[in-house]
Amino acid sequence: MPRYLSLVKIDESTAPAEGPSQELMQRMGELIEEITKAGVMLDTAGLTPTAQGTRVHWEGGKISVTDGPFTESKEVVGGYAIMQCKDKAEALEWTKRFLKVHEEFWTVTCEVREIAEG
Repeated sequence: MPRYLSLVKIDESTAPAEGPSQELMQRMGELIEEITKAGVMLDTAGLTPTAQGTRVHWEGGKISVTDGPFTESKEVVGGYAIMQCKDKAEALEWTKRFLKVHEEFWTVTCEVREIAEG
């Protein structure tokens, strides 16, 4: 069965400074438990804010390192999920359910891509 990566992209400028609400975390935890029991979820996690991150860039044969926050970025990767699904349609259904647990004030986009095997 193919594996899929869902990159969870958030707009840090509109996300609550205190992070997700307790209610959101509970709904997310329940859904993750359901996906795991279904044998679909292989791994998932949220990421720390970009202010705590570092970018390492390769260009023209040189490395540059930049500490966060990255003010030029509106949408950033806030988390990920790796799922093993029968097909892309199933991966998209689980992803839609994940998005729907968020309150309406969140701006969240998930990019779902099949993981190349081999």
